[in-house]
Amino acid sequence: MKILLTGAAGFIGFHTAQQLLARGDEVIGLDNFSPYYDPKLKEARAAQLEGKNGFQMIRADILDRDAVSKAMKGCDRVCHLAALAGVRYAFDHPDEYIDINIRGFFNVLDEARKQEIAGMTYASSSSVYGGNTKMPLAETDRTDNQLSLYGMNKKDNELMAHAYHSLYGLPVTGLRFFTVYGPWGRPDMALFLFTDAILHNRTLQIYGQGKMQRDFTFVDDIVSGIVASIDKNFPEEVFNLGCGRTEELMDYVAAVEKACGREGKKEFLPMQPGDVVRTEADIAKAKKMLGFDPKTQIKEGVPRFVEWYRKYYGL
Repeated sequence: MKILLTGAAGFIGFHTAQQLLARGDEVIGLDNFSPYYDPKLKEARAAQLEGKNGFQMIRADILDRDAVSKAMKGCDRVCHLAALAGVRYAFDHPDEYIDINIRGFFNVLDEARKQEIAGMTYASSSSVYGGNTKMPLAETDRTDNQLSLYGMNKKDNELMAHAYHSLYGLPVTGLRFFTVYGPWGRPDMALFLFTDAILHNRTLQIYGQGKMQRDFTFVDDIVSGIVASIDKNFPEEVFNLGCGRTEELMDYVAAVEKACGREGKKEFLPMQPGDVVRTEADIAKAKKMLGFDPKTQIKEGVPRFVEWYRKYYGL
C-alpha cells in the first residue's frame, strides 16, 4: 500500500513509519517540523527514515491545502497523526490548537474525501473522556464533559470524521491513545522530563501531589493498533488503544529512578488545569476487532526509553 502519514517526524508517526516500511509499504511522510519542541529531535527521527526504500518526506504544513493535496495523490490510505499535542500547552496557546487541530484536520479529511481515498485512520486521545470518573473508560462512555481544549479538539475531530462518513461514505477510524511513552518520545512528556531531571541532578516536578494514575502505553503497542486499523479499514469505528491497566504515578517515577540508577529529588505540585486524576482504557473492543494485544509493561518499557535517552544524548 501507498500511505500518506502526516506527522511522520513526530514521536508516534516516526515509529509508525518504521513499522509500515519494515513490512514493505510505501510511506509518504508529511511534517512541518514545528518548533513546538526541539526540531533537532524531529530532524534526527527524519534522518532515520530518509533514504529507506519506499519512504519520502515532504516538509509542509497540514494548513497548506495545496501541499496536502499533492502529498495525497495516488495514496491508498491516509494515516493522520499530525497535531499540536499536549493538554498543558493548549492552556496558553488556544489559537494554535484551533488552527492546527481543527482546520488542519479538516484539510486532510476533506482532501481524502475529494481524492476518494479508500480509508483514513486518525489519532484521537483519551482526553476526549474529560471528567469521566467511571473506570475503565469504554468507547461507549460519554465524551461531552471536556476539561481541556486539546480534548475538545480531538472530540471535534471525531465528530467531523463521523459527519464525513455519514455524508460521503469515507471510511474513518479514530484511535484514542492513552499516555504513550517510549524511545524518541517528546521532551514535554513526563518520562522525558523525569529522566532528564534525574540524570542532570535537577528536581522532578510531580503534579497532582503524586497521586495521579495513568494507563501508560508503550509506543510499539500503540503502533500495532494503528497498523491493524489501517489494514482492517472499517467503515467507521473508534477504538481505545491503551495498555488496559492503570499504574500509580509514583510507581512510574520509581521505574525511571531504577532505570537511571539513582533517586531523584522531588517537588510535589497541585494538579494543573485540564489534567485528570486517573485514566484506564477498556480495550476489549480493540482486542476483539483489531487483534490488539499490548504486551509491554512499564518495568520493560521505561528502561528502553532511558537506554535510548542515554545513547541519544551521550550520557
